[in-house]
Amino acid sequence: MGKVKFGIIGCGMMGREFVSAASRWCHLLGDIPAPEVIAVCDTNEALLGWYKKHVPSVRHICADYRELLEIDEVEAVYCAVPHNLHEEVYIAAIEAGKHLLGEKPFGIDRAANRAILEAAGRHPECIVRCASQFPFYPGAQKLVRWINEGGPGQVIEVKSGFKHSSDIDTQKKINWKRMVDVNGAYGCMGDLGIHTHHIPFRVGWVPERVSAQLANIVTQRPDAQGCQVPCETWDNALLACDVRTQNGDAFPMMIENKRIAPGSTNEWYIEVYGMKQSAKFSTNDPCAFSYTESMGSEQAWCRVVIGYKPQTPTITGNIFEFGFTDSILQMWGAYMSEIAGKPQNFGCYTPEETVLSHKLCTAALASEKSKKAEKLEDY
Repeated sequence: MGKVKFGIIGCGMMGREFVSAASRWCHLLGDIPAPEVIAVCDTNEALLGWYKKHVPSVRHICADYRELLEIDEVEAVYCAVPHNLHEEVYIAAIEAGKHLLGEKPFGIDRAANRAILEAAGRHPECIVRCASQFPFYPGAQKLVRWINEGGPGQVIEVKSGFKHSSDIDTQKKINWKRMVDVNGAYGCMGDLGIHTHHIPFRVGWVPERVSAQLANIVTQRPDAQGCQVPCETWDNALLACDVRTQNGDAFPMMIENKRIAPGSTNEWYIEVYGMKQSAKFSTNDPCAFSYTESMGSEQAWCRVVIGYKPQTPTITGNIFEFGFTDSILQMWGAYMSEIAGKPQNFGCYTPEETVLSHKLCTAALASEKSKKAEKLEDY
């Protein structure tokens, strides 16, 4: 179906992951346009060497994102920049008429997010989405279908979390994600939260109220020179949410975002407990979907290995395993399908959904301060 010419603004880890996914496009079956990376931009020149070496399609290299956006042949951009730059860069990309896939949280705060949404509203011809890859695991997709088919019956409780433990090392040098002026006041919620919101919000489980417990566990970290400096962002967040569905059912939803979770390397999970049936998925068991079967008054957990059965079919046989880089490829497949006017059953996180995420995070900050439950509609 041809190619879409891309520029990358922010050439760190996730920019390289995008290039890797684009280089594997032949892995996907179906008529989906391929992303072709022709331009890269970063203020850190050291990051650009990898692209010069490994991406022969790149013919524009720049340090100023404005220069990249002025390139007429660039049709779309992937932006992976610090949160304090989201408003400026994302709006500039949209105003330049480029399709945009941007990283979380789509603005450093509620005001920045609102400005980005206004720009997207002025340019409906641009496909604007937010990156979130974990829901594209086959087991997670099966859980979504199970929810939409009424699998849980009346919902009792939902748990959704993303946690790792790299920050348990108190000698880990501080970086921008641990600086309030660059990362934002949300702390771990801004970087991890949307991953945990994607499926619940997509199926209509949006909180009405939230009671938050936020923790700044490591209050100092060494800087590049080894001197201890303040580390003021929230390391861990537990959000107890009240949810009411369109049919009037009410249930609690616990959202867990943690940078310091002993024993967790990089765990994303969702658990749904219902009167009819319960189910769960975790990247710690990436090939499986677990659910309950009732035996009279008792229930037993069952585990079925899904195999390699993603939303967008691939050349890989169904008996093989699915992993993190596959989820990124599937996310990009969904986004490129949307650019081509072929939305799939489960699409990328939308700008409108990022608004809900910002409302939740802003209300959570207020709850931490007030020590009370806060209504999202007030934010």
